[in-house]
Amino acid sequence: MNPVYEKIQSCFQSLSRQADFHPRAAIVLGSGLGDFAKQIRIEHIVDYQKIEGFPISTVAGHEGKFIFGKLENVPVVCMQGRIHYYEGYEISDVVLPIRLMHLMGARILFLTNAAGGMGSGFEPGDLMLIEDQIACFVPSPLRGENIGQLGGRFPDMSEIYDLKLRKMIADTAKELQIPLRQGIYVQMPGPQYETPAEVRMCRMLGAGAVGMSTAVEAIAAVHAGMKVAGISCITNLAAGMSEQKLSHEEVRERALEAEPKFRHLLSEAVRRAGGMDL
Repeated sequence: MNPVYEKIQSCFQSLSRQADFHPRAAIVLGSGLGDFAKQIRIEHIVDYQKIEGFPISTVAGHEGKFIFGKLENVPVVCMQGRIHYYEGYEISDVVLPIRLMHLMGARILFLTNAAGGMGSGFEPGDLMLIEDQIACFVPSPLRGENIGQLGGRFPDMSEIYDLKLRKMIADTAKELQIPLRQGIYVQMPGPQYETPAEVRMCRMLGAGAVGMSTAVEAIAAVHAGMKVAGISCITNLAAGMSEQKLSHEEVRERALEAEPKFRHLLSEAVRRAGGMDL
């Protein structure tokens, strides 16, 4: 058996013993957005440390728990804290949670993150619906022997972020009167923030937001056949676009300030997605 898939299966068996649950949707919460889990009618909570062989999140603001329950009557699994490539893990470990949630039954994935804004007119506190992504600065999670049990060797990535889900989220935001920008997200390896020169490069490539997660998770999800949606919380302007120095504390503070409107939008989007034919 492929060693990566063997590890996924081992984690799946360990998690299944602790939570007999079959989610329809999976949600990954970014820095400072962990309180969203309070919206869920919780049935199970599983600490990452209690899952045999599971990578552990080491970043402040990422609690490291799977939350299982109902959100607006939709069965969901929520990651309260994700795994980052910059923490030193193999890229296969970074996306292991996505593949694990897929094995548990999730067919829709909502990815969220705290990101630096690069788009024209972007301000801290904005929400950005991810239309597309740039992931060529980090290793592909599909590198190496293909795991046929999950998906094909050369998956199509022409619509990573599902068009139906994007339209639904945009319509939802309009109805709720929540301003929602749209743009391209680029993942950089981190943990250092980008230099002004790197930000200028990303802007030339058409990116509207930059962060250190999400893109590789989306690739793994699409490979496994999941439908993906992504929302970035713009917590700061990227380096060189303002005189303010960047810090993780600022990122968390701005994410907390934007959390109420983010929570409102995501909750309604998950409810609507639960009834969609995707």
